[in-house]
Amino acid sequence: MLVRDRMSSRPVTVSPETSVMDALELMKRNNVRRLPVMSGDTLAGIVTELDLLHISPSPATSLSVFEINYLISKMKVREAMTTKVLTVAADDTLEKAALMMRKHKIGGLPVLEGTRLVGIITETDIFDAFIEGFGLKHVGVRLTVDVADRRGAFAELTQAISSANADIISLSTFERAPGVARLVIRLRNENADKACEAVAAQGFTIVHKHAE
Repeated sequence: MLVRDRMSSRPVTVSPETSVMDALELMKRNNVRRLPVMSGDTLAGIVTELDLLHISPSPATSLSVFEINYLISKMKVREAMTTKVLTVAADDTLEKAALMMRKHKIGGLPVLEGTRLVGIITETDIFDAFIEGFGLKHVGVRLTVDVADRRGAFAELTQAISSANADIISLSTFERAPGVARLVIRLRNENADKACEAVAAQGFTIVHKHAE
C-alpha cells in the first residue's frame, strides 16, 4: 500500500504569518493536530498544537488575562513552527512512512510530489490501515499459529484451511523466535472450526483461537 492510498489529499495549511490564535482555531475546527506551513507554494515548515501551546504564556504567569490575550494575539506561527521538515513522497510505501514516524517520534508527515505539497499522512491514517489489514472490522475467528520457518510451510497451512472450505479474511506474520514465525489468521465463521482441526491435523501448533 502506498502513502497516496491513505493520505489526506487536502491538508489544512497556514502561512508563517498566521497568528497563533487563528492556527489553533483552524486545528479545532478541522479536528487536526498539525498544520503544514506554506510560504506561497513552498513548504516552509510544520506546526503542531503542542508547538503553539508551548509558546503561549504559562498558566502560572503574573500577567493579567488581558495582557496574555494581547501577547498571544501578536504571536505568529513562524515563532513556533519546525523548519526542518521530514516528508514522504506520495509513491512511498506506507511502511516507510510508519518507520519514519516511529524513528523520529512524530505523528505526521507532509506528502510531496517533487516540491509540491499534495497531502499529509498521520498516525491515525497508519492505524486505520493496520485495522483494515488485520480485517478487524469483519466478524470471524482469530487463529494464532506457530509455524517453523521452512520452505513450503506456508503453502501447507493455507492448503489445510482451503481443504476445509474456509475463507481467510487476513493473514499477518510475526517473528516469534529464530526459525519460528507466528501467524495471526482471521477466518470467516463458516467452516472455521473445521479449518482449525485441519491445521492441527497438519501438525501446526495452534497457540490461540478466539471468535470475534
